[in-house]
Amino acid sequence: MATLPSLTKSALLLACALAAQAAMAVDFRTAARHGVLLYQQPQDSATKLFVVSRGTPLEILAEQGDWLRVRDRQGSLAWAKKADLSATRQVEVLRTSNVHGQADSASPVVFKAEPGLLLNLLDNARNGWLRVKHQSGQEGFIRIEEVWGA
Repeated sequence: MATLPSLTKSALLLACALAAQAAMAVDFRTAARHGVLLYQQPQDSATKLFVVSRGTPLEILAEQGDWLRVRDRQGSLAWAKKADLSATRQVEVLRTSNVHGQADSASPVVFKAEPGLLLNLLDNARNGWLRVKHQSGQEGFIRIEEVWGA
């Protein structure tokens, strides 16, 4: 069995790692205003499926012209106008959760977050913790599995 030269192996491993990282990248945006319409197809004349409120996180699946294919927290698929979505990131709390002062479950609890609460996403350190901010101004860290939209 022939072996690849060391440089070729390294390049191949690097390419695989970069491809895996790109495949795992998830893009989210939030509804820019109250009453954002989501459509069955990427056109104004399409059936309107439902309406979302400002700050609702939506996963971006595809782009077609001025439209984005999105998925909501329940898994519903729809199309949204790009102009109706914002790059400002918010996350939605899935279940009653503690928001800690540090990225450590042993650190003091800053506040409790109830299901459905929208929090501004300040940072994702890629360590399982998200730095978030409540609309009251309180900041802290929440586990990534406690929210949708990260």
